[in-house]
Amino acid sequence: MLLEMAKDLVVASTTTYRLSPDDARALLVETHATLVDLNRQEDGTPLISAANSLANPPAWQRSITKHAVICLACGATFKQLSSRHLRRHGLDPRSYRVRYGIPRTQALSARTVTARRRQLARDIRPWEKAHSMPSRAKPANGRRKRTP
Repeated sequence: MLLEMAKDLVVASTTTYRLSPDDARALLVETHATLVDLNRQEDGTPLISAANSLANPPAWQRSITKHAVICLACGATFKQLSSRHLRRHGLDPRSYRVRYGIPRTQALSARTVTARRRQLARDIRPWEKAHSMPSRAKPANGRRKRTP
């Protein structure tokens, strides 16, 4: 029941404030913990602080910082975890995310690198240029030339 209430509150907040998936997940965890604390307070059982559960984020969240990303397999520090490095551990980006519980949408790069790429994409606007590319024209008679 508490999880459903938390879910309903987060869904309403997500649609109102357009939260990212990671922010929505964090809000769901925080809301659920707060509701559990309130329920325990009504029952008279000792409180477990919601702030306490959020003070210790998962290891993958601590490994991605502003200027670096730390490989959870070996502890090496990079600007971005490349496929080449992950292959050393017998992993690819997908299996690395699965192994360490990293969301599919989370970039495996430092936050500054991710922000820079987003800005470049906004500046270049490749989605607009894709429509202006000429498509292969069909011959007037509808037949294609055969090449020997």
